[in-house]
Parts: sequence; C-alpha cells; structure tokens
Amino acid sequence: MTKPRVLFVSRERFRLPLDDTQRRKWDAVGELLDYRILAAAQPGSPTQAERMSLAPPSSALDGPLYYVRLPRRIVRELRAFRPDAAVVQGVHEANAFLAARRVARAHTKLVLDIHGDWHVATRLYGSPARRLLNPVGDLMGVIAVRRADAIRTLSPFTTAIVRRLGREPDGEFPAFLDRDVFLADPPAPLPECPRALFVGVLERYKGFDTLAAAWPRVATAVPGAELHVVGRGTLFAHARELAASGATWTPSLEAAGVATALDESWLLCLPSRAEGLGRVVIEAMSRGRATVGGDAGGIPDLVEDGENGLLVTPGDDAQLADALIRILRDRAEAARLGAAARRRGESLMPPPAEYAARVRALIDGLR
Repeated sequence: MTKPRVLFVSRERFRLPLDDTQRRKWDAVGELLDYRILAAAQPGSPTQAERMSLAPPSSALDGPLYYVRLPRRIVRELRAFRPDAAVVQGVHEANAFLAARRVARAHTKLVLDIHGDWHVATRLYGSPARRLLNPVGDLMGVIAVRRADAIRTLSPFTTAIVRRLGREPDGEFPAFLDRDVFLADPPAPLPECPRALFVGVLERYKGFDTLAAAWPRVATAVPGAELHVVGRGTLFAHARELAASGATWTPSLEAAGVATALDESWLLCLPSRAEGLGRVVIEAMSRGRATVGGDAGGIPDLVEDGENGLLVTPGDDAQLADALIRILRDRAEAARLGAAARRRGESLMPPPAEYAARVRALIDGLR
C-alpha cells in the first residue's frame, strides 16, 4: 500500500545524527508515512539528511530570521516533495505554511499541531518588548485554527483553547514519549539527599523566576536539600545565581539524562504559568517522582493535588516554597506521591507504533 507523503514543519531543534529517542520515533512514523522534516538545527549539528532540512542557528535574530525564511523553505518542499499533507506545529508556522501553499499553488492539506497556548509566545516568553506583538500573535492563532484542514491537540487544556474558536480537534494525544528510556526499568529508590529537579526552558512562562525566588527559603528550611536545574533561556542569570549558591545547572540533557536526573531527585518542580501538557511531568511520573507544578494550563490534567503531586498558584513563590518544603522534609510523603505518579505515568506512554498509528489516522481522516 502506498504511504501518504507528509511534511512535518516545526521550530523544534534537532541534532544530526538523531539520538536514540528521536530515531525510535521517526522509525515508527516511517513505517506508516513517507515523510520529510522541515525544522531547525542545534548549534554544531549538520543541517541536511535524507529526510530532514534544518535551518542553521544564526544570531540574536535567530527567531525572526527563522520565520522570515520559513515560507520560502516550505515552498521548496511543496514543489519538490509534493506532500499530501503537512503536520505543522504552532500557529506561527501554520501561517507561514498557508502563505507558502498559496505561492506554490499546492493542494497540500494542513494538519495544525497545537502543543500549547499560542498567546504565551508574546506574553511570557523572552523580552517584554514582545508584548507589542500580542495583537498579531493572537490573530495568527485565529487564522490558523479556522483555516486548518485538521487539528491535533495534546490535552484537555489545548482542546479547550481550540473549542473556544469554534473548532473540534480531530485528534487529542500527547507528544511522543520514549517508553524505552522511562519505563524500561522500575523506578529507582529515592536517594538519600532530598533533591528537587527543574527541567525546561528558563523563561517566565515556566515559572523559573518563581523557583529562583522560592529556593533560598527552601534551602534554609531543609538543610542539605539540593536543586538541579536543566535548561537554557533568557532567565539564565537566575540559574547562574542559584549555581553560585550551590545548585547544579545543566544547560541540556537528552532523554536518558533526564531519566537519570529524575532518579537522583525526590520530585520534579515545574511551577509554570502556562503549559500545553507538560511532557516532563509524564516523564517524572514514569520514574515514580511527584511533581510540584503550577496550577495552570495542562498541568492539572496530569497532577492531582495531594494524590500524585502538589499544585501551586503560578507566580506565588511563598506557596511554591511551602510545597517544596513539605515534600523534601518528608521522605514517606515523597514516596507515596511518587508511587501514585508511577501508576498514572504508565498509562500515558504508548509504544512508538501506537503513536505513529495515531498520526497516520489524522492523515487518513483528511481523505
């Protein structure tokens, strides 16, 4: 049977050759689809492979340049690859696709892949000057949702955003998660030292500034407590200050490294102000670790307060400190919450073949 030709478009940053997690994902997708990927490259990575065309990182203008060049790159793929459909992650990328499709006079169907609340991009990410772009960003979201041929969402939260614009998603399922890394072995016992782990971009929407403000109080209340920060972003100065006072700061980790960091911690801290779903929350659950998370976005779709983690008001550093202290002082409580989290996490990580089948079902539904 002929495989549908599908172009995947996103601003995701890949490194070539692909790591084991990415390879497992795309090998499974390749069993069902003839695909090409149009995305971005991590620093130092090659930019071309058989199925991939990656934009090299440039400068401080990396973001604007990426979007300025994206329509032309999509036009080239539409003309050369002639895909039946394009799975486009994000409303800004979707608007670039719509413009390119007009230029190329192509009939490729658009599957809009919603991973979060697009309003966040100009409100809680990067420089405050980005807020001047709020009206443009909001309008792009409306256009993309209403003109997409199909829509995939991650969670009840992202589904609700789409429904507010009068559309019903054609599929709702989480992003790919690597079972081979996070579920292959039983959860490790809690380490002797109470440790909190943060994994995510160092931005306001992830609540990293709230964690930075809360941690000194936690460190005073729980002598010997440790913090491990994993991520890059515009709030790097906070990470540097935390590291100077004894925290560990790791700019990035692959999936296996995240699993190890979770095993070395008592809990995940993700005090986000906005979150589409929180993939790292599922990863933490799968390793039997509780989450102290922001009561916002898709996090409450995963974390039940007092059952498998604790929810806190976004931006409230005192409440965040109290929640962290509660768990880091009480090994039995950390173990109880973590065991419940593991039971939930096991149900949220389908095998690669099942993930690929869900993507294929979206494409087949366009016909």
